[in-house]
Amino acid sequence: MIHPVLAAARALAPTLREASPAIDERRALPAELVEALAEAGCFRLLVPETVGGLEVSPGILLEVIEEVSRADSAAGWCVMVGSTSGLFSAFLDPDVARALHAEPKRVLSGVFAPLGVAVDEGVHYRVSGRWPFASLAEHASHRMGGVLVRGDGPPALRHVLFTAAQTRLVDTWHVSGLRGTGSVDMVVEDALVPKEWSTSLVTERPRHDGALYRFPHFGLLAVSITAVAFGIAREAIDAFITLAGGKRPAGSKRSLAERELTQLTVARAEARLTSARALVRETVAEVEASAREGTVTVRQRARLRLAACHGMEAAAAAVDLVYGAAGGSSIYAKSPLERAFRDIHVATQHAMVSDAVLGLAGRVLLGLETDTATL
Repeated sequence: MIHPVLAAARALAPTLREASPAIDERRALPAELVEALAEAGCFRLLVPETVGGLEVSPGILLEVIEEVSRADSAAGWCVMVGSTSGLFSAFLDPDVARALHAEPKRVLSGVFAPLGVAVDEGVHYRVSGRWPFASLAEHASHRMGGVLVRGDGPPALRHVLFTAAQTRLVDTWHVSGLRGTGSVDMVVEDALVPKEWSTSLVTERPRHDGALYRFPHFGLLAVSITAVAFGIAREAIDAFITLAGGKRPAGSKRSLAERELTQLTVARAEARLTSARALVRETVAEVEASAREGTVTVRQRARLRLAACHGMEAAAAAVDLVYGAAGGSSIYAKSPLERAFRDIHVATQHAMVSDAVLGLAGRVLLGLETDTATL
C-alpha cells in the first residue's frame, strides 16, 4: 500500500509541474505551494512520531523526495532540506520538540555547516554567523545553523535553532541552477539561543530509539540529496523520449527515436540511472536492517556515502547523455532538458556528495586509518 505522504506528493505533481517555470523565475517557492507540501506532511517525515511527526523509513523519505523532484527540482530540493532539518527534533528534549511541532504545518530549514560562532553564557549561547545556501529559509518559522562553541578547550561543534525573527536573510541567490530553492544567505547577530534548543549531530545521540534514529544521520542527508538528482534525471530521460518520438532532424525522414545512436543513448542513460538508484536502495535497506538490530558498522556507513556519491555522478551523466542527444532543442529555456542540465550540475556541487567524501569512503574500504566522525 502506498504511503499517504507519497500519495499526496503524486497528487501535487501536476500543480508543481505547472508552476515550475514561475518557481524558477521567482527564485523561491511560492507560499501556497510550501503550505500544500506541509499539508501533505512532506516536512514532518523525519520528526519523531511521539512529538507530532511521521517517523517514516528512509526508503519512504527517498521516494517522496524523488517524486516531488520529478515534478519540480526546486520543490524536491526544498522538501529534502525541510524534511532532513526535522531530524534535529529527535535530539531535543521531547517536551521542547513537542512544543516546536505543535503546529503540524510548521516548516524548519537548516544549514549543517559550522559557519557560526557561539559563546557559552550559562543557560544560553550567544551566536553570530553567516550561512550561505539557506534553502527554504524564507518559509521556515525556525532555522538551524551549525556553530563552533568557544569556551575552555578546543571549539565544540553544535547545531542551534533560531526563530525566524533572530535571523536576517540576504538575497545572494543569483545562480545557474536550482534557482527556485531560495537558497539565500542567513545572518545571525548576537542572538541568544537557549541551550535546550541546541544539540550536536556529531557527538550526541538522538533521544528516540527507533531504527530511523540509529540510521547514520549524514548518510541519510547524502542519499536524500541524491534522491533529488534521481528525480531530475528521471524527468530528463522521460522528456527526451517524448522529444525523440516527435522530432525529425533536418533532412531526415526518420524521427530522432528511430536512429540507432539515439537508442543507444537512451539505453545507456536508463541503465546508469536505474542501476545507481538500485545501489542506493539496496544499501539503504541493508543499513536500515542493521539499524533495527542496533549496530551499523563503519564499513556500512562508508558504503552508504559511496552509493550517494555514485548516484549523483550517474544521475548527472544520464542527464548529460540525453541533453547532448537532443541537439539544439535542449538549449532553449522552454525545454525541460535545459532546466534539468542546469539543476543537476548545481546539485553535484553539494559537499555531501563530493569527491572528498568519495575518497573518505575509499579510505575505509581500503582499511586505512580514517576520521569517520561525519561519515
